[in-house]
Amino acid sequence: MVATLRAAGCVFAEEEAALLVEAATTPEQLDRLVRERVGGVPLEHLLGWAAFHGLRIEVDRGVFVPRRRTELLVAETLTCLDDRARPVVVDLCCGAGAIAAAIAACAPDVEVHAAELDPKAVTCARRNVEPRGGTVHEGDLYAALPTGLAGRVDVLVANAPYVPTGSIAMMPPEARLHEHPVALDGGTDGLDVQRRVVAGAGAWLAPGGRLLIESSRRQAGQLAEEMRAHGLEARIVSDEELNATAVVGALTG
Repeated sequence: MVATLRAAGCVFAEEEAALLVEAATTPEQLDRLVRERVGGVPLEHLLGWAAFHGLRIEVDRGVFVPRRRTELLVAETLTCLDDRARPVVVDLCCGAGAIAAAIAACAPDVEVHAAELDPKAVTCARRNVEPRGGTVHEGDLYAALPTGLAGRVDVLVANAPYVPTGSIAMMPPEARLHEHPVALDGGTDGLDVQRRVVAGAGAWLAPGGRLLIESSRRQAGQLAEEMRAHGLEARIVSDEELNATAVVGALTG
């Protein structure tokens, strides 16, 4: 099994084989899982979960798989909460709800909300977030949120899609063939959805609130300028170990 997975290009073949054995209940099911993995189905879709910030996040087939680099957004969110009483955190473009679930698990005194457009991802997010005390809303960005949150959000965090449309075809098959395009496609320059997030943030952030958005290194400078153009103080943060970059905007005044 390990040799078969390695030949198919699975870098961590031993670890994947062990996880597939754990997931299978019969030899026949194990054979099917191995065939599908060799055929390019993401390991997380076969297992039904993805490892993220010490949690097992349930991920159904067709739903965006949370990446480890997005743990940077969790770490930055936690540092922004300070000693605020019952802070409010909103996870936009939440996918399976990994960020919201991790925040709720790490800081149970936080009021956590998550929003997602893809109905299949919303189903996953509710299984991941709501048992931990958070609330998941279905809809397009801010339109999904209860109006009572306007002006109350201490941290607004978003892993919005940022792959340029023309680059989708060059993504690994695991992503472009098995994850919903709405979770990947960021428009011509990759910043279309992020611009919408930035433009609407001011109406939802509390005084001193923060906006955190995952980015690529190449796009981070332009995203920071977008935040500054909308009245936010912006800085770029990165984590070499996670190969992660994010832009943090602060609402001042």
